[in-house]
Amino acid sequence: MDDAQYLADRFEEHRTHLRAVAYRMLGSVTDADDAVQEAWLRLSRAATGEIGNLGGWLTTVVGRVCLDVLRTRKIRPEEPLEAAHLPDPIVSSTAAPDPEQEALLADSVGLGLLIVLETLSPAERLSFVLHDMFAMPYEQIAPIVDRTPQTAKKLASQARRRVQGGVPTPEPDRVRQRRVVDAFLAAAREGDFEELLTILDPEVVLRADSGTMQLVRGATAVASLAETFRRMAALCVGYPAIVNGGAGMVNTADGEPFSIMSFTVVDDRIAAIDIFSDRERLARLDLSAVLV
Repeated sequence: MDDAQYLADRFEEHRTHLRAVAYRMLGSVTDADDAVQEAWLRLSRAATGEIGNLGGWLTTVVGRVCLDVLRTRKIRPEEPLEAAHLPDPIVSSTAAPDPEQEALLADSVGLGLLIVLETLSPAERLSFVLHDMFAMPYEQIAPIVDRTPQTAKKLASQARRRVQGGVPTPEPDRVRQRRVVDAFLAAAREGDFEELLTILDPEVVLRADSGTMQLVRGATAVASLAETFRRMAALCVGYPAIVNGGAGMVNTADGEPFSIMSFTVVDDRIAAIDIFSDRERLARLDLSAVLV
């Protein structure tokens, strides 16, 4: 085996881990893959004989690439506490979850968590992701964010408080999740306002991203969309799916993907509904395992 092939094989051993880091950092499958590819290009140009810990070196490179991406993204100052867009959902079949997709979500990173991560500063997000999700020491995080280890720890702590205060703990049983989601979908098909109220958490949040984000808060406001839900149900064919580890739905219209719905179920009620219908971004997702 030549040196180039040996290096490529060693890189592949770390690819799944690197994609997981980049996805949590960027909330985009395409951008995550681009970050991992950039790490490979930098590795192929590096003096590899001087790299003692390849996994740590690659994670650091991916972290820096992701930090640069986050810093160049447009920020909407008029909405500092809300994400500008929903993250890319990770969609798997309910019958046979994709092992690669499951690996990307090894610790069940739901859309709710990713949405909160979108509201953090780039340095907070990187510090939290690398420390809390991947157990990287602050001493290694500090040079990436150009801070001291103490400041990196403070950044992660700030992010942790935002996450703990903004992400409800979902029902872990997918069967129970699906039962609640099916009840919601049945009520939605009928446009049944009163039934929807019984299924929705009083503080439910609905986020709909069709290229621009729309936000609806509260059970009454969400249930008041009953007629819209009914019309959409009449237009679309729904396919049950696992979306970021939880019960979800892929909807098609005229045979083409129309939207992906993700539900956060807490205490047998729906606490969050995320509807991803950005046509351009939908077209980039591989939904073939679900649409069969």
